[in-house]
Amino acid sequence: MTADETFERHFTFVLIPEFSMLSFSTALEPLRMANRMLGRKVYHWRLVTPDGEPAKASAGLTLSVDAGLKEERERIRRGDRPDQVFVCASLFIERFKDKTLNAWLASLDRQGIPVGALCTGAWILADAGLLDGKRCAIHWESLPAFSEKFPEAEVYADLYEQDGSTYTCAGGTASLDLMLHLIGEDFDDTLVGKICEQALTDRMRAPQDRQRLPLRARLGLQNTKLLFIIELMEANVAEPLSLVEIAKYAGLSRRQIERLFRRNLGRSPARYYLEIRLDRARHLLIQSDAPIVEVAVACGFVSASHFSKCYRELYGRSPQQERQQREELLV
Repeated sequence: MTADETFERHFTFVLIPEFSMLSFSTALEPLRMANRMLGRKVYHWRLVTPDGEPAKASAGLTLSVDAGLKEERERIRRGDRPDQVFVCASLFIERFKDKTLNAWLASLDRQGIPVGALCTGAWILADAGLLDGKRCAIHWESLPAFSEKFPEAEVYADLYEQDGSTYTCAGGTASLDLMLHLIGEDFDDTLVGKICEQALTDRMRAPQDRQRLPLRARLGLQNTKLLFIIELMEANVAEPLSLVEIAKYAGLSRRQIERLFRRNLGRSPARYYLEIRLDRARHLLIQSDAPIVEVAVACGFVSASHFSKCYRELYGRSPQQERQQREELLV
C-alpha cells in the first residue's frame, strides 16, 4: 500500500451519446471496489456530457451527470482539476462531431491534465489531434476505419495502451484491466488481487493480451500451416497475395493449400480470402464515412463495380444498401 494515507485520485468521465455501458461500468466498478477495500474514499469521479444533459447509453439506459462542458471548464479554471479525464464512446463514433469538445480536450492536454479514452473514445482524441505519433488502442471492430482516418496515430489491437500519461482502451471488459493497472500503480498487487476476487475474475490481463480469441479457438482449427496462411491473408487485405506467393511463404504446394482449405473450411483458398476482404469492407462501411470506392481499394478490389458485385453475392445487399441500413439505425 502507498504510505501516503491522504492520497486521492479524481477522475472525470466524459460520456458521449450512445456510449458503451459495458466499457464505462467496468471502468467505474474497480474504483468503487478499491474504495471499499481501502475503507475510505480514495477514488472520486464525476460524469460529464457535452451538453450537460443526461447521458444515454447504447443499451437505452440513461444516467444523470454532474455537469456539462461549460460547467466543467469553469470548475477547472477555479483550480478544481481532475487527475485523469476519460472519454467513453461506442459505435458510430465517426458521426459524432463536437468542435467545442475537441477544443476543450486539447486545452486539458496543454494544461498537463492527462486525457484518455475507453472503447471508441480514441476516435475523439485522435480527431482533437491528441494521438498524433502516439501508441493507442481501440476496439478491433473500429480499428480498420480508425487506421484509415488517422494514419498519424500508432493504433494497435491491444487491450489498452499507455503512451506517457495518455491511456487508451479497447473497451468492453478491457476497461477493467486498465483500471486495475492504474490502481496497481497507486497501491500494490495485493489490492488488485482483492478486487479481482470481488469481481470474480482470475487475473488482470496484460496490455498486449488479445482482444479477440486466437484463430485456433475462433475457427476451431488445429492445423498450424492453415492457421499461418489465414493470418497471412488477414495481414494482407489492401494488397492481396497470390496463391503462388502464399504457397512460397507457407512452404507448401498450391495443391496442398487447396486441399487444406477444402477439407477444413469447405471452400477454396481464393474464396476464403475474398470473404476476409469483404468482412473488412463491411466493417469499414459500417464504422466509417469513407467513400465506397475508397473502401473497395482499401480491401484490395480494382474497381467499385467488382466490389459491389462480390459484396452483394456474399451479403445479399449492395455496399450502398449497407450504408443505407446504417443510416436507418442512426435515426
